[in-house]
Amino acid sequence: MSSAAGPIVLRSGSTADLDSVSAVMREAFDPRYGEAWTPAQCLGMLSLPGVWLTLAECDGEVLGFALSRSVVDEGELLLIATRPAAQGRGIGGMLLRSVIDEARRRSLSHLHLEVRAGNGAVELYKRESFAKVGERPRYYRGRAGEAFDAHSYARAIP
Repeated sequence: MSSAAGPIVLRSGSTADLDSVSAVMREAFDPRYGEAWTPAQCLGMLSLPGVWLTLAECDGEVLGFALSRSVVDEGELLLIATRPAAQGRGIGGMLLRSVIDEARRRSLSHLHLEVRAGNGAVELYKRESFAKVGERPRYYRGRAGEAFDAHSYARAIP
C-alpha cells in the first residue's frame, strides 16, 4: 500500500473493481478464519439485482469497501473491510454509514449483518446502532476446520 494521504472519497464500485476488492480482503481478513470471498463469489454476488459495492479511495487507491444487498424491504451488509495500514482513519465508519444511507434511499426497513464472534468490528456496528439479534453456534469453519460462532446484528432504518 502506498502512503495515500489525501481525502477519503467514497464511490460506487463495479465488477471492474474486483481486483482491488480482492487485494483489500487478502490484507484485511485473517486467513485462519476463511472469511475472504473469492473473486468468483464476488462476481456472482455483484451480478444479482439489489447488490451494491461501495469503495473508499484515497489518491486513486482503494483502501476499503462494503458489499451489500437488498431483498424486498430489508438489506444486508455482506462484507466490509479496510486495509490494515489505513485503519484508524474512520474508513470503516464512513463505509458503514454509506451503506445505512443507501439502505434509507432504497426505503429499506432494516439492515442486517452477520459477524464472527470476537471480530473487532462489533464495536463499529454497535456505534451505528446495530444490536445483536441472534447467534449461530459453530457456524463458521476456519481453514484448519475449527468452528466459530456467528452473531447476527440488525438495526432499523428510520
